Amino acid sequence: MTKTQKKMTLFALTWPIFIEIFLHMLMGNADTLMLSQYSDDSVAAVGVSNQILSLIIVMFGFVATGTAILVAQHLGAKEETSAGEISVVSLAVNFLFGTLLSVGMIFFTRPILSSMDLPPPLMDEAASYLKIVGGFAFVQALIMTAGAILRSYGYTKDAMYITIGMNIVNVIGNYLFIFGPFGVPVLGVEGVAISTIVSRLLGFLVSLVVIMKRIPSALPFNRLFKLPFSHVRNLLKIGIPSAGEHLSYNGSQMVITYFIASLGTHALTTKVYAQNLMMFIFLFSVAISQGTQILIGHLVGAKEYESAYERCLKSLKIAIAISLIMAGIFSLFADPLFRIFTDNEQIISLGKTLIYLTIILEPGRSFNLVVINSLRATGDVRFPVYMGILSMWGVSVTLSYILGIWFGLGLVGIWISFIADEWLRGIIMLKRWKSKVWMNKGFTALKKA
Repeated sequence: MTKTQKKMTLFALTWPIFIEIFLHMLMGNADTLMLSQYSDDSVAAVGVSNQILSLIIVMFGFVATGTAILVAQHLGAKEETSAGEISVVSLAVNFLFGTLLSVGMIFFTRPILSSMDLPPPLMDEAASYLKIVGGFAFVQALIMTAGAILRSYGYTKDAMYITIGMNIVNVIGNYLFIFGPFGVPVLGVEGVAISTIVSRLLGFLVSLVVIMKRIPSALPFNRLFKLPFSHVRNLLKIGIPSAGEHLSYNGSQMVITYFIASLGTHALTTKVYAQNLMMFIFLFSVAISQGTQILIGHLVGAKEYESAYERCLKSLKIAIAISLIMAGIFSLFADPLFRIFTDNEQIISLGKTLIYLTIILEPGRSFNLVVINSLRATGDVRFPVYMGILSMWGVSVTLSYILGIWFGLGLVGIWISFIADEWLRGIIMLKRWKSKVWMNKGFTALKKA
């Protein structure tokens, strides 16, 4: 075991990741909460725009995913030079790819929103938000990559502190542009978009400074164009299949959002509020899965396969237990939680039903978060993609239409389809992990092959 591995435990890695993710979610909820005081229609407009942005983020998130896995495995194998080179290459690749997608978002804003069958009254606000935030999407690409580097080296606390700073800047910006104190112009949705971009830009600049100071050996930025192309090739081998799963999920969610849009603005708004609350239920599982991925990456790099096998199963039990407890707590307080956002009784009543259904949904989601991240950390990246595409589209999208639209169950039918999808994939992924076929897929071996 390396010195870094000895220092790392699941708890030590996970609690800063938990707080970081919590604050990222809080940033999104701060936008929703503050806009809810401005207009329910604005909430729906930003909700649809963020659905599209989530898909865009996944498209350049594949580099960050590949970075986290490659750096962790190379550090576990005591190949620190390669880990540093990969860090530099990943930042450069994601900057170029993120910039390309940002330009696309600027020029195709309205055609993309029109394809979502967005209600006409929401179009102007949604387009304004999407053009501003989407136009600077490359900044989010860089933040994701920098965060992956810091976490893989074990510096999860630094990523957490940076996120705290970003939240403070974002909330202050929202307050100024939504409520207009001190004579500041009230910009509504545009103001929320501007504060989001400013906070992300400052967050990345600080992340870059921290990376330069924290990484034991200086990263070879001055040799960027001389670094082996094999690093890019390995990033693509890992990242593209991993992104395929996320891309499939977000793509399926966009189609389902299209179904929900056909149900009207109330349904769209309810979905946004419910999913904002659900984020706080499954963030524990997300944090545990990311901490587990780092540990398993180091263990597989060090060829400690049995320890990696047991680590995944222990993490899964913890994630399922916590998700059940949190879903139960949120169900008990569903009414007052929804009243934080709105006083519309129709939205509150339907939203409460969706939160009750999460008691069944979230344990299934825990399987996917923990086990898929573990499989990915070992190098078994293709299987989750194939099964994900099959289940998300064959089960989630298909059942959403049949139950939600065809049989008229609306959002309740759509939530039932989510449950079926998460549990089916979760059980299949657990069987894959127990088969141990992932033991011969390490990326350090791949690199040398």
